[in-house]
Amino acid sequence: MAEFLTKLRARNVFYGGSIFFVVVFIGMTVHSHRYVVTTSTSGMPLTEAVALGKRVWERHSCINCHTLHGEGAYFAPEVGNVMTRWGVQDEPEEAFEILNSWMESQPSGVEGRRQMPYFELTEEETRGLAEFLRWADQTDTQGWPPNDAG
Repeated sequence: MAEFLTKLRARNVFYGGSIFFVVVFIGMTVHSHRYVVTTSTSGMPLTEAVALGKRVWERHSCINCHTLHGEGAYFAPEVGNVMTRWGVQDEPEEAFEILNSWMESQPSGVEGRRQMPYFELTEEETRGLAEFLRWADQTDTQGWPPNDAG
C-alpha cells in the first residue's frame, strides 16, 4: 500500500465524496418535501378565498404589527391561532362575523392603548382574510405559540 495520495486516488476521493453528498442532498430534499406535504401543511384546502385573504394580509402589511406563527412584529397579538382562541375555527360564517366586527370597531379610541388602524376592506376581502386566518390556524406549528394567548 502506497503511503502517499496519487492523482488517481485523489480523483476517486473527490468523485466518491461528491456523489455521496449529492445522494445525501437528494435524500434530504425528498424527506423535506414529503414532510411538508404530509405533516406541516394545513388540514384545510387552499381555496381562492384563502389566497385572497393572503393577498389582503400582504397588501395591508399586517405582519408589520402582528405575528403569524412567530414571524412578524410583536406590536399586536399572534394571529396564527386567533380562530381557535375565538372558538370559531370550524365555523366560517361566525369567523367572518367576529373578524368583521373587530375590524369595524378599530381604532377603539381608548387613550393610551395600542390602536389598530381602520382598513376599508370589502366584505369579500374580510371573508378572505377570515378564511386565510382559519387556514393558518390549522397548520401544524409543532406547539407554537407556547400558550393559547399567542
